[in-house]
Amino acid sequence: MTLRKIAGLGALLSLVLPGIALADEAVLNSGDTAWMLTATALVLFMTIPGLALFYAGMVRSKNVLSVMMQCFAITGVMSILWVVYGYSLTFDTTGMEAGVINFNSFIGGLNNLFLVNLTKDSLIGAFPESVFITFQMTFAIITPALIVGAFAERMKFSAMLIFMVIWFTLVYAPIAHMVWGGDGALMWDWGVLDFAGGTVVHINAGIAGLVACIVLGKRKGYPTTAMAPHNLGYTLIGAAMLWVGWFGFNAGSAIAADGTAGMAMLVTQIATAAAALSWMFAEWLTHGKPSALGIASGVVAGLVAITPAAGTAGPVGALVIGLASGVICFFCATSLKRKLGYDDSLDVFGVHGIGGIVGALLTGIFAAPAFGGFGEVENVALQLWIQFKGVAFTVVYTGIVTFVILKVLDKVMGLRVSEETESVGLDLSEHNERGYNL
Repeated sequence: MTLRKIAGLGALLSLVLPGIALADEAVLNSGDTAWMLTATALVLFMTIPGLALFYAGMVRSKNVLSVMMQCFAITGVMSILWVVYGYSLTFDTTGMEAGVINFNSFIGGLNNLFLVNLTKDSLIGAFPESVFITFQMTFAIITPALIVGAFAERMKFSAMLIFMVIWFTLVYAPIAHMVWGGDGALMWDWGVLDFAGGTVVHINAGIAGLVACIVLGKRKGYPTTAMAPHNLGYTLIGAAMLWVGWFGFNAGSAIAADGTAGMAMLVTQIATAAAALSWMFAEWLTHGKPSALGIASGVVAGLVAITPAAGTAGPVGALVIGLASGVICFFCATSLKRKLGYDDSLDVFGVHGIGGIVGALLTGIFAAPAFGGFGEVENVALQLWIQFKGVAFTVVYTGIVTFVILKVLDKVMGLRVSEETESVGLDLSEHNERGYNL
């Protein structure tokens, strides 16, 4: 087995039979089980309360509850969808064969609907399959929740719910399957390296967010009306929670309590610290002062960029990835956004989309032992081409399908709240509540 086959979220799929039935020799390991239970809780912690607070602080006070409500509602909806059909569509390997492109190269089968094959004793490698299911569920939760930041303060709650259900079904599950589905899955067979979700989670959500904010249009008054974050304390607390939770995201993706998990934890810390500082200094030099919002955004940019490389990059690679992502995401979330004029409310594309792309491409370099990595990349140019193909495919597929979903929903039920509703704020108009009562 190559390193790629035994590390990462799709790791153990090379061991499985169709329908996620594992080999008879699998034996429970209590250490791996304990770590995966912990990692799963940490990843859920990233969405609620981490992402909910991170986003809530950046909107205006009249919309603080709306973005938190969206994060909580998405957590509930995706949990149920994952049980009903999401896990099956993502990880059912029926009909798949290495090197053969067929329908199941793009989407999994339906043999595990409602988790019909799951038992208390089912194992994925050395820990319960129930833990693996829940761990993967947390990824399916946070990916659509990230998109919320792009259209914050202007999308109907009902339209948001229906959009997320369809998007999860037609975009998240297929992309996750193609990258992590094991032998026979499209991007897996290409050799795309995505240890913990740079492509599946961040490029996917970032591109969907960009399309969504363009289709919905700018917020009323943008960019001439001041729309300052109402509580940056929330945002900093949320960013801190994301930083801590991300160790479950990245180190947990080793699917074991081993050396790969330990290295993933180290490089995550290095890249995040480097990105926070590079964003801070880039902003300081450009705007004259470093900001709290800037360093919080830099933290997330670094976390995003190291995600695909966490299982293969070494410390030096993590340092470079972090420094590069902080600077590049800063300019994309500020200068590029102003130049192109789109209203990505909370910089989902600028941080997650761009950060995911930077990380995915640099993974092709820093996974190589020649650059201090722990992967098996010998031909860096070839791996860069493979990574580029994976990025390009995801950008095109996610962009087109997201656009179609939004346009159809807009025709059927309308996506955007009225101008009056937007002026009043979504907290009161959509949920009949206020975040702050005097």
